[in-house]
Amino acid sequence: MKLSVVIPVYNEEAGLESLFARLYPALDALRLGYEVIFVNDGSRDRSAAILREQFAKRPEVTRVVLLNGNFGQHMAIMAGFERVRGERVVTLDADLQNPPEEISKLLAKMDEGYDYVGGVRSERHDNAFRRMGSRAMNRLRERITRIRMTDQGCMLRAYSRDIIDAINACREVSTFIPALAYTFARRPTEVEVAHEARAAGKSKYSLYSLIRLNFDLVTGFSVVPLQLFSFFGILLSVGSVLLYIVVMARRIVAGAPLDTLGTFWDRDILQFFLTGLVLFGLGLVGEYVGRIYQQVRARPRYLVQAVLEREPGSPSWQARSSSATTT
Repeated sequence: MKLSVVIPVYNEEAGLESLFARLYPALDALRLGYEVIFVNDGSRDRSAAILREQFAKRPEVTRVVLLNGNFGQHMAIMAGFERVRGERVVTLDADLQNPPEEISKLLAKMDEGYDYVGGVRSERHDNAFRRMGSRAMNRLRERITRIRMTDQGCMLRAYSRDIIDAINACREVSTFIPALAYTFARRPTEVEVAHEARAAGKSKYSLYSLIRLNFDLVTGFSVVPLQLFSFFGILLSVGSVLLYIVVMARRIVAGAPLDTLGTFWDRDILQFFLTGLVLFGLGLVGEYVGRIYQQVRARPRYLVQAVLEREPGSPSWQARSSSATTT
């Protein structure tokens, strides 16, 4: 098995047939042994039924993992990673915003000796708000971590089997897979890929989901935010002492009242600022504590309801009900 393609699916019934019509011809054209692993992440529409039908049509190259709930895109990908058989693994969204025909570009780049190839969308078809937010988070991430990804939102990526094995060995409850893979890569690179408007349906990422994802990215790979908060607290304390000295000196020498320092140092404004700073710091500390709490509980990251696959060397397929969990 040369190639495994992992595709998380969540409420994508409107676009799955279009995905099949483009995905399988693109992979057949590569002329290598491949498999496609669809992971249904607790869809509430007919996605699971459509995946079952597709498995019945192409059981020799199709596998379907049915999760018994919605565990999130990255956990769905992890469920696929733990079942891949290929020497190289490609992740792909089901919404056709990343054209399946671009998979060949990533594999060609890996032929040059790279073990991790990230996709960079050449012309994004997202709204301006999402583009600006993505650029801002990219710059922030690069400043506080050593991870360098031009386009963190592009799910079209290729990984060597060594990286996948390293990811599977991790037991993080919450993580950002592209960033985690980057930390394991010996020779990472990026390649420009096409980007298309969503074929059908609507985006599953709300504003909260995007913020939540970036919190995972920042707090999961760096303690710099805590260090910066502590450093700012030190500066604020020193500044407060210096201001106090200046005020007392002016009162003693010139008898100037506190109000002469201007409205900038108005006590109410300063109080609101400090209160907001403290609340932000508590939220930041709580984010790290929450990650520790999730980790020490050691609960399963996801639960598998069933796996549809044909065992290697077997002429028939089977549906295996499973209570297997991953911790």
